[in-house]
This record gives sequence, structure tokens and C-alpha cells, in this order.
Amino acid sequence: MQRTLSTVEYSGEEEKMAVFAKALSHPVRIKILKLLDSQACCFTGELTEIIPMAQSTISQHLKALLEAGLIQGEINPPKVRYCINRENWLKAHAFFTGFFMRDREVKCS
Repeated sequence: MQRTLSTVEYSGEEEKMAVFAKALSHPVRIKILKLLDSQACCFTGELTEIIPMAQSTISQHLKALLEAGLIQGEINPPKVRYCINRENWLKAHAFFTGFFMRDREVKCS
């Protein structure tokens, strides 16, 4: 399904890639994803010990990653356990691999 934003049409894949790219646009989020990908799961409390930032700041970055669908959370009071969303992680990998691995000839005049 294609939607029109302004006068340009974007495919669903292009829109999803943009969502993933936006979520990946901050170095703290990249660090969080690397940490989560290297473990089975991680609690938010542990993240503040590894990334020296306020819990509220870490939470904002986690929220962006959750909204993009790159991670998922499981509420286990008093903590929330965050893990990589493997399905979307693989989609993001496929999207970006396909995007960057296209055979392109750069022609400059």
C-alpha cells in the first residue's frame, strides 16, 4: 500500500525504513541496541550502570526504540525487561542490507 505525503508517494518499505533509521539516529540508541543484542535480555536498571545517564534519559531512548519496533519490553514489577524484537531486527537488517548493497554505478560529469 502506498501513501501520499505531499506530492511524493512512499512505499510501506520506505516508510518502515525511515522509522528504523530515525530510531537508529542517536548514538545512545545504537549503544543500547548493541548491548541488548549481545545478551538475551537486559533490565533498564542495568542500562544506567553501563551507560552513565539519568534513568529518564535512558527511558526516552528506550521509548523511541520501542515505538520503532526494534525492541520489546516485558513488565516485571518493579522493572521492565527489554529485548531485541527479533522479527523487526531482521526486517531492518534486510531493508538496510538491500539498500546499501545495491549495485550502483556512480556517474559524475
